[in-house]
Amino acid sequence: MDVLGTLAKLVQESGFAGFLAEGGWKNLVMIAVACVLLYLGIGKKFEPLLMVGIAFGVLLTNIPGAGLYHMELWDAFLDPASEFYHSYGHVLTEGGLLDILYIGVKAGIYPCLIFIGIGAMTDFGPLIARPSSLILGAAAQLGVFLAFFGAILLGFTGPEAASIGIIGGADGPTAILTTTRLAPHLLGPIAIAAYSYMALIPLIQPPLMRALTTEKERQVKMEQAREVSKVEKIVFPILVSVFVILLIPSTAPLIGCLMFGNLLRETGVTERLSDTAQNALMNIVTLFLGISVGATTVASRFLSLQTIAIVVLGLVAFSLSTVGGLLVGKLMYHLSGGKINPLIGSAGVSAVPMAARVSQMEGQKANPSNFLLMHAMGPNVAGVIGSAIAAGFLLAVFG
Repeated sequence: MDVLGTLAKLVQESGFAGFLAEGGWKNLVMIAVACVLLYLGIGKKFEPLLMVGIAFGVLLTNIPGAGLYHMELWDAFLDPASEFYHSYGHVLTEGGLLDILYIGVKAGIYPCLIFIGIGAMTDFGPLIARPSSLILGAAAQLGVFLAFFGAILLGFTGPEAASIGIIGGADGPTAILTTTRLAPHLLGPIAIAAYSYMALIPLIQPPLMRALTTEKERQVKMEQAREVSKVEKIVFPILVSVFVILLIPSTAPLIGCLMFGNLLRETGVTERLSDTAQNALMNIVTLFLGISVGATTVASRFLSLQTIAIVVLGLVAFSLSTVGGLLVGKLMYHLSGGKINPLIGSAGVSAVPMAARVSQMEGQKANPSNFLLMHAMGPNVAGVIGSAIAAGFLLAVFG
């Protein structure tokens, strides 16, 4: 038996040899990126429920020889000239574990299931009590469309620009669903940018809030909103589903699942289903979503100037969305005679409830007796609806 030959073969076939192959250094860089993301998720607690899964997916997909995710299979899936165009058959027979899990992302299953859970956890009462919050939720989509035009100017295609712009909605599942439909080859950097900026809300938003509002405006104490009846809370998801889906049919997957989850919460007769949607379902889908999205960050595709452009445009989109909500909040402050605190406008982005908490914290810094949380929750949940509508519009145009 040729012991030396066997050992040499084992070394050549090991993952370590892959680092020495052409482009192998990129895998090392991506493993380092995965470790940084793990630190942010675990050490800094930046969106840990998804960040840890995404980071570990980045790690697994970039270990040479692991064979868990195969970009070439998905290239064939997207190639009209391929016999496997839009066919999952070859993925199931030839793919690795992460390829199979990624089918749930590609088919749009995971984001929609997460929206059922989000709906079950969301109280639309503050929005129903103050319908003007919808205006702030709409204004906070400003960054989506401005970043879209910025991406077009930088040479991205329409579908790619739409996927980048939706980062401004600060809604991870919406960004993932939009990107898988319009620009799946950009899913890795867009998902990481979207969830990173959502996690960094306490760092990104406060400087903008202080720059665009005065001390007097931040000190405003708002009157308690009216109490919303049970009937209103039950009717709301039904009416929103019918109206929004009729208006923009492509919003049906996101709006339909969001409102279905909320209806389970509010009926009073489906507590078990609501509990399952909020806990077991959300946890299981989050596991699969995070690790399979992270798997798309293959080194050869991720490490590029295009990724840098996406990260920068994502930050611009998110910042401009915050600015849009604040500016309309200031307008409402003046129109109401100083009764509305413009800080709640920044909560119009879809990151629930983090953005509302940031409004609360900034309001209390200006006035310790100020309690803006419930007032900010109205624009915050309106932002969830607004980002879904923005995504549906972009899907209708470019899908």
